[in-house]
Amino acid sequence: MRHEISCTWTGDMSFEAEVSGHKIRLDADEAVGGKDSGPRPKPLVLVALAGCSGMDVVSILKKMREPVTWFDVKVGGDLTEEHPKYYSSVKITYEFKASDGLTDENVRKAVALSQDKYCGVNALLKKAIPVEWEVVYK
Repeated sequence: MRHEISCTWTGDMSFEAEVSGHKIRLDADEAVGGKDSGPRPKPLVLVALAGCSGMDVVSILKKMREPVTWFDVKVGGDLTEEHPKYYSSVKITYEFKASDGLTDENVRKAVALSQDKYCGVNALLKKAIPVEWEVVYK
């Protein structure tokens, strides 16, 4: 299987990507010639990681018949100071409602399966940088 996208320059520092029929505008900050009309490319890597792993976790927990009513994935990445700037480490926080009555063992198992077996974005990043994770109940 091969994925391909198109990313077309739309002027100044702006690009419009088409991914599976969906449009995503990317742009730079005004300080570097953009108009701030869309997200920057690097944080979209974090979005891809959150979405990929989050979908895994929800799917696994549903199969376990865990009562998930609210779930949030936060991802933070530390950028290097020098060019080319890249994430030197990433941390994923999986947040759940404590009142849902989830089995912590199953939650941690679902997250570990995503981290170690299913999430391709995570597998790619882990080849280059440390990826940490934690589970939090709110």
